[in-house]
Amino acid sequence: MKKIIVALTTLVAFSSCQEQDKIAFVDNAKVVKEFNKKKDFEAKFQTKIDAFNKKADSLDKAIQIEAQDFQARAQKMNQSKAEQEYQALRQKKQMQDYQLGNEEKMLQVEGQKEIDTLVKQVKAFVKDYGKKNGYTFILGANEAGSVMYGSEDNDITDAVIKALNGDTKTEESKAKE
Repeated sequence: MKKIIVALTTLVAFSSCQEQDKIAFVDNAKVVKEFNKKKDFEAKFQTKIDAFNKKADSLDKAIQIEAQDFQARAQKMNQSKAEQEYQALRQKKQMQDYQLGNEEKMLQVEGQKEIDTLVKQVKAFVKDYGKKNGYTFILGANEAGSVMYGSEDNDITDAVIKALNGDTKTEESKAKE
């Protein structure tokens, strides 16, 4: 009996000496949203989007003016000549739409590629952060519910954002100073 008590006491002592897993979670969306590099990218990319929209609007207005001019002239033309010019105008509009569609797709691909790169940087940073700070696990909280509940004590989102961004400011905030 004495041996069993000693064995149980030893077992309890060893198990209590084992290290506890250090587990925390971060709000993935918040970390990526607050990543200064992402904010900088969005500001620069918005300039590209604005330029594209301005170009598309300008081309649309030019076609509209050309169409109005055609309508005014079409009444004085014979029918075959009017149909010819109408088809040419229609083809021009289709080519313009095709070109703008391709440019828009290229912008979307460029934007998504950059966002994917930034997300990879965040993941790598969180992994390194976890290693440096002794975490066994850092879980990602997201809309899909990978972390359904977590104590606020285990939420390291703000600490990760601060470490990720360091003391650097976004280029936009630097420009304002």
